[in-house]
Amino acid sequence: MNALTANRNALLTRRDFLKLAGASLAAFCLPSGIHTVSAQSQAVLASPPRLGRVIANNTRVHEKPSLKSPVLKKYFADHVLSITDVTVGDEEPAYNRVWYQLNGEGYVHSGSIHPVDVSPNEPVSRIAEEGRLAEVTVPYTDCTWSPLRSESVVYRLYYGTTYWVTGLITDAAGVPWYSYYDEKWKLTFYAKAAHLHLIEQEELQPISQEVPPEAKRIEIMLEEQAVIAYEYDRPVFISRAATGARFSDGDFRTSPGRYLMNRKRPSRHMADGDFAAPASYDLPGVPWVSYLTDSGISFHGTYWHNDFGKPRSHGCINLPTPAARWIYLWTNPDVPWGERLFQNDPGTIVDVI
Repeated sequence: MNALTANRNALLTRRDFLKLAGASLAAFCLPSGIHTVSAQSQAVLASPPRLGRVIANNTRVHEKPSLKSPVLKKYFADHVLSITDVTVGDEEPAYNRVWYQLNGEGYVHSGSIHPVDVSPNEPVSRIAEEGRLAEVTVPYTDCTWSPLRSESVVYRLYYGTTYWVTGLITDAAGVPWYSYYDEKWKLTFYAKAAHLHLIEQEELQPISQEVPPEAKRIEIMLEEQAVIAYEYDRPVFISRAATGARFSDGDFRTSPGRYLMNRKRPSRHMADGDFAAPASYDLPGVPWVSYLTDSGISFHGTYWHNDFGKPRSHGCINLPTPAARWIYLWTNPDVPWGERLFQNDPGTIVDVI
C-alpha cells in the first residue's frame, strides 16, 4: 500500500459519515482500512434486501456461507426468492465475502444474486408527447413487439433498469402497456405499465447543489475497486465497484488518469456489435450513465451481476444501481428535467488511481 492510499484510508476511518451505497453488502466488505463506520454497517446487516433474483443458471446453494461447504441444490436464472439472512462468509472470495440465505434453506454468494423488490404501479391515462423516464420496479418484466398480437418476448427487462416511455395502449384483456423507444436499435417495444414506475421530477433533484462544482471530486481506486466522492476533500460517499478487465478478446482495463465528467444520460442500451465474441453483451436499460470519456467509459448501474470488488467490465465503472443514481445526481453537470442526453462543462473531476 502506498502512502497516498494509506493516508486516504486513515482519513476514511476517522470520518463518521461515509455513506454506504448499493443494494448489497458489497459496500460493507471494503479492504482493510476502508471500512465504513460500524453503526452504518450494522444498519445494513439489520435491513437486508427483501428479495433476490438468481442471475445465472446453475447457481449453487451451499449449506453454509462458504465455497467449501456442501452444495444443496442449484437454481436457474431469474428464480426469485426471499432473502432471509445476510452474512459474511469465510475468506474466499476475499474481495466479496457477503452471502445471502435464500428462503431459509441455504446460502448463495451475493455476487450471483440481484437484490430486487416487487412494487406494482398504477398506470397513468396519458403520456406526454415528450415521453417520460421510467424504471422497472418488479424483479423482471418481458417486453414484446406488440401486446395486440401473440408475439414472442423481445427482451426481459430487469429491476432498476430505466427506459423512455412514449405511449400507452390497452390489450384485448384490458391490460395497459407502455410503449418505450429503444435508442440503440431505433425501435419501439412494449412492457406492462404496472411494472414500470414513471419517475417524477422531484425524484431527480441534484444532490448537494450548495457545494460549488470545483469542491466536488471522485476517486476510483483500482486496487481496492472502490469509488469515493469528496466535498471540500472530505469523503461523503463510498461504494464498491467493478472496473474494466482483460478478456480473451481484448484488454478493457480502466486507464488511470484524470477525467472530467461532462455528459450524462439516465438510460442507455449498451451492446457489443459482435455478439459472436466471447465477451459480447446486449444490455437494455442500463441506468444512470455518467460519462468520463467521449469513447463511452462511464459510471452506470448494474443488473447482470452483483459481484463488486474485482475488475469485470469492458472499461466502464460498474456500480450497484442505487450508487450509480447517487453519482448521477451528485456530480456536475446537473441534468435538466426530461433530457435524454445532456452535455455541459465544467464537469466533476474524476481521478482514476
